[in-house]
Amino acid sequence: METDPPRLTDEQTAAMTRRWEEAVAANPALFDGPTVVCAGLEWKNSVTLLLTWYRATYRLYVLRLDPVHAVSAPSVFVSVAQPTDDGRLLVGRMASSTAAPGRWQLPGGTIEPPETGAALDVEALRQHAARELAEEVGRDVPSDGLELWAVTRGDKGNVGVHFRAPACPADALAEQYSALVAAESAQGRTPELDRIAFIRSDAEVAGLGGRSADFLPVLAARHAASGPTDQPNVRR
Repeated sequence: METDPPRLTDEQTAAMTRRWEEAVAANPALFDGPTVVCAGLEWKNSVTLLLTWYRATYRLYVLRLDPVHAVSAPSVFVSVAQPTDDGRLLVGRMASSTAAPGRWQLPGGTIEPPETGAALDVEALRQHAARELAEEVGRDVPSDGLELWAVTRGDKGNVGVHFRAPACPADALAEQYSALVAAESAQGRTPELDRIAFIRSDAEVAGLGGRSADFLPVLAARHAASGPTDQPNVRR
């Protein structure tokens, strides 16, 4: 359910502008594009989770770190758990040109708001997740081939809606990723993931080196505990 964004004070707006300019100076690849911010998340009944959201742009996120003018602005993102046919899980490391360089996570990204009047529902999130998998890994899966798998709430309140793709051989996934990197490089673009790896459980997350998204150990453990016929259960 969409709601109106909160009003920022003049001081908050000035702080946001200053911090955004500093962030862009440090990373010129940052783009102040449209995004969805969580305003609330609650269970309406045993099967309905209501996400209240509003429209913003990425510069709002830098205000979360301001010691004086900070605002709560939890992001909403999707990810795809891509298993291999031998029981492993594909993870990727964010490239230096992204907002989270060096961070290991599942393929995915923050949500863009729909056009005015269009619904932001599970199907819209599913389609977005399918695009992220194709853009970051080179793996094309029809959106109806992704099952809703889990919803997480991170340490900073960020909301992740996670889907699971059909299993695929690791060699095929590696080939698809390599083809994507070659195509992006030929166009002078940097892939969002500069490396991929395959893990079996949360115990292997630390061995990746560097930091990881807060949801990764949780979902890696869920993956390890679930079999190929595991059904989606967003409350677990």
